[in-house]
Amino acid sequence: MYKKIYDNPDIYSIYIPLPNNPLKNLNCYVIKTKDKNLIIDTGFNSPVCYEALMSGLKELDIDINKTEMFLTHMHSDHTGLVSSVMREDSVIYMSEVDYEYVKLMLNNYWVKNEEDYVKEGFPKDELATLWTSNPAKIYNPDKLFNITAVSDNSKFNIGNYEFTCISTPGHTPGHMCLYLKKEKILFSGDHILFDISPNITRWPMVENSLKDYIDSLQKIKGYEVKLTLPAHRNNDMDLYHRVDELIHHHELRLEEVFEIVTANSGLNAYDIAGKMKWSLKNKIWREAPSQQKWFAVGETLAHLDYLEIDNKIYKELIDDIYVYYVK
Repeated sequence: MYKKIYDNPDIYSIYIPLPNNPLKNLNCYVIKTKDKNLIIDTGFNSPVCYEALMSGLKELDIDINKTEMFLTHMHSDHTGLVSSVMREDSVIYMSEVDYEYVKLMLNNYWVKNEEDYVKEGFPKDELATLWTSNPAKIYNPDKLFNITAVSDNSKFNIGNYEFTCISTPGHTPGHMCLYLKKEKILFSGDHILFDISPNITRWPMVENSLKDYIDSLQKIKGYEVKLTLPAHRNNDMDLYHRVDELIHHHELRLEEVFEIVTANSGLNAYDIAGKMKWSLKNKIWREAPSQQKWFAVGETLAHLDYLEIDNKIYKELIDDIYVYYVK
């Protein structure tokens, strides 16, 4: 199922369902020109996503031999089908930063991730269930793919249209937006979503992912944008208003985390997350699915890191688990 979004260039959106996932769907964008096409993001490496993507490409009469791909970031709902759809010699644009994380994801990342989360208080028995249920892990690409590395302000052409890459780290360390300057169109990936907030988590080899995200939000305000095309759900809001909303959301989150640490000295990250307000299907933290808890704890860690670097809190390792205190 697809719909036309824009004329000159011809931009289409293919609806990729994400079953049993709070994101609901991926918007796979296709830019179609006479000489060359561009696909932006793919969906999970799953039969449902593959069928939806291939059906949409067939309906649009997309010739893969004349098609390039742009990946906004490394998450499996954006990269999962790369090797299933594209040829080995296809041009696939992606930030080199996130490409390194794709390599980690296909190797020992999850073992180290589990070890780190146990040290933050996440129960081992709950983490064990994630090995078979976490879509970030189970729907990765079948194999590593080759990329054409892009960085901030890299440019490439599809037909007569020039695309500019905008580095927007935060949601992932190497997240990229894509910008059509003349048309003032922004493909925002997961950097800016409009009816849900992008997950900001702790990343290995990143000091302060939340600060990176807020800085990247401020950066986007410097671009003239008339149409924003997000990777998930819909957009019925002004971009600049949404940016301010997201910044304010995280300011409130920081206050909430600081208040919890102040009132409950010596809690671990898992228990701090349990005292925060989340939009969970289950109102009680202990009954929430482990997958949702994993995302929530990751976001909690990003805010704890920010506060620690801001010299407002500190942590101690007690019995192999980190606990947090106000300075």
